[in-house]
Amino acid sequence: MFYRDRARQAEADADSATLDNVRDRWARAAKAWDEMATRAEKTAERRSVNEEAKAMAGEDD
Repeated sequence: MFYRDRARQAEADADSATLDNVRDRWARAAKAWDEMATRAEKTAERRSVNEEAKAMAGEDD
């Protein structure tokens, strides 16, 4: 998933940074990307559940 890939890259950048402020910035970015990935996964899961419920109810949309 795109967000998880970006989080991993930001973590790698944080690990390789030599300056504290740069390391902190990359760590914050990694955390933000990880949170976005979690939200996207939850949204996809909810959408799937809703679509299944609609299909079970016989609705088209």
